[in-house]
Amino acid sequence: MQRRLFSSPRLLAGVVLALVLGACDTQVTEEDTLSTQSAALTDPCATHQSFQVGAGLYDITGPAAELAMMGYAMVDQKTAGIHQRLRSRAFVVASACNGKRAVFVSADVGQIFQGVRQQVVERLRARYGNLYSDENVLLSATHTHSGPGGFSHYALYNLTILGYDKQNFEAIVDGIYQSIVRAHDNVAPGTIRVASGDLLDASINRSPEAYLRNPTTERAQFGHDTDKKMTLLRLQGDDGREVGLINWFAVHATSMGNDNLLISGDNKGYASYLFEKVKGTNYTAPRTFVAAFAQSNEGDVTPNIYGGTNGGGANDFESVELSGRKQYTLAKSLYDSASTLLKGGVDYRHVYVKFDEVQVAPAYTDGVWRTTCEAAIGDSMIAGAEDGPGYGKEGATCEEIDSMWSVFNCAVSTTPCQGEKPIVLETGTQQPYPWTPEVLPLQIVRLGNVALVALPFEPTTMVGRRVRQQVLAQLSPLGVNQVVISGLANAYAGYLTTREEYAKQDYEGASTHFGPWQLAAVQQELDKLAVAMRTDTPVAPGPTPRDLRNNQTTVQTGVVYDDKPLTASFGGVVTNALASYTRGQTVSVKFWGGHPKNNLRRQDTYLQVQRKTSTGTWVTVANDWDWETKYRWARYDCAPTFGCSHVTTEWKIPADTTPGIYRIRHFGDWKSGWDGLIRAYSGTSREFTVN
Repeated sequence: MQRRLFSSPRLLAGVVLALVLGACDTQVTEEDTLSTQSAALTDPCATHQSFQVGAGLYDITGPAAELAMMGYAMVDQKTAGIHQRLRSRAFVVASACNGKRAVFVSADVGQIFQGVRQQVVERLRARYGNLYSDENVLLSATHTHSGPGGFSHYALYNLTILGYDKQNFEAIVDGIYQSIVRAHDNVAPGTIRVASGDLLDASINRSPEAYLRNPTTERAQFGHDTDKKMTLLRLQGDDGREVGLINWFAVHATSMGNDNLLISGDNKGYASYLFEKVKGTNYTAPRTFVAAFAQSNEGDVTPNIYGGTNGGGANDFESVELSGRKQYTLAKSLYDSASTLLKGGVDYRHVYVKFDEVQVAPAYTDGVWRTTCEAAIGDSMIAGAEDGPGYGKEGATCEEIDSMWSVFNCAVSTTPCQGEKPIVLETGTQQPYPWTPEVLPLQIVRLGNVALVALPFEPTTMVGRRVRQQVLAQLSPLGVNQVVISGLANAYAGYLTTREEYAKQDYEGASTHFGPWQLAAVQQELDKLAVAMRTDTPVAPGPTPRDLRNNQTTVQTGVVYDDKPLTASFGGVVTNALASYTRGQTVSVKFWGGHPKNNLRRQDTYLQVQRKTSTGTWVTVANDWDWETKYRWARYDCAPTFGCSHVTTEWKIPADTTPGIYRIRHFGDWKSGWDGLIRAYSGTSREFTVN
């Protein structure tokens, strides 16, 4: 939650690194290395370049009014309309030679919470049997901070939402599930090409002092204090059809600030929209081009490159455009030039780990046995990050106490296990259930030469680098030459920092739940997964996480009824369009409306911009998900009933708009106070010309 190609000459170096990082029971020996090299050479999939690939896209937009947003933890930041619809972008990749398959999903949500994944996998099992499971389904969040919340089953993440929201939870779970069903149905023979490149002007480190705590020799290996590399996979059918793309670039989706009230996919959602628009994506079609701009190790990475909340635009919308277009431009170049075919099969390993009691071997720590802690957050978590400031300031530690609040917390609340952290809340000890999950998934998915490491945290830049090097050292004998971090994946429990960054206790360190040795525990358990993959051996599933679907509370109210003046009708025009406009101007029309919670209109729209053809028919040129439109909802005081609302539709006329006659239509649903039924309505503006 935020406020805020390995070639053979390099193999020896990889083995040495594995020896350094591996625990006693997972260290790589020379004999082991030779055996795995031999296994790779005899692997029937080692030289295969054929896959089965499919992509699917589905709407996951939740309530567009009066539901607090997830990300900045601002109680008064409640949805009041739509700028971009939120989507789930799913890909199924199956090996043509070993019969294994995996699912990758990038969803426009703040986090993938444990309950979401549980129910998505549950529905997949009900439909497909054992074809899909926790082991081979990877769900990742883009981390937009402008989506409706209330979809966690753990209390901490619902606090500022005022509890659980079943409607939004169902919209997200069903949308992700439907996108995977579509991807499954679209699976066909194809290939995957990989390309990578650097994007230098789209991110900065928002906690540079914490980053500088990492060893000088380690930092010297890298030219920047954030990862600039974008890795892209281009999926294409053997029939020539372009299936889609997945790219990973580490940057927070916080171009929109904490005063924004319109649902938005932020910079990654906008980048996807730009690419899909170029490729003619049909958002209602079962089969269409899908462009996923997925999240990586963005823990300390902000798009606000001028500091604080400044992304370079005159307002949040311009900042989203700047960041999103930079990501799109590099992705388009990589996509067009991608020529290296992925080779090999599909494989995966997955485990659940009880992260509040991991015994970490000396090989992963400072040379002695360490343990993780019961989950807790520190003072600086309340302070927020630079692109979403909260209360107080970052860097509060029990080593350098600078406030009476920290004195109290360090004396009363902090345990030795949590090290420097002055604890503001022990989320792991709350009753009857912890406020944050402690049993969490780790997962490695191999797609030919590329390995995806799924982490249920927000890993910082240096965390991502260490994990990539570690996993690469273990898997390079299999032909893996790139490792990608997929953050905020499969579940969520705060941040993941290095031991050195943790000691600084900036926002990220204070939000690292399980104490100073959390990363060491992650590395230890990932090593087990990587070794199991390399040696083709199974792993035990680990403890089963809680299922809290039946233990949810809320203080939110639903729609009681909708009203309007006696002389008006739902969909009636309050403020009409002008008679004519020129390109670049904004058309605004206000209607008497109903509450959007009455019907989320997923895979549909609340507005349409239409142009009149020469035959007198109307064609739709824009919907509520298009960048140039905005759908706004607001309550209107129509005492004594207090149930009225206004819907304002906006269309900023693009520079390439065809001159002609246009109109704007609004679609909605209203709830009767007499019979409780919900009925659809529509409204239409006057006709106007665009010159």
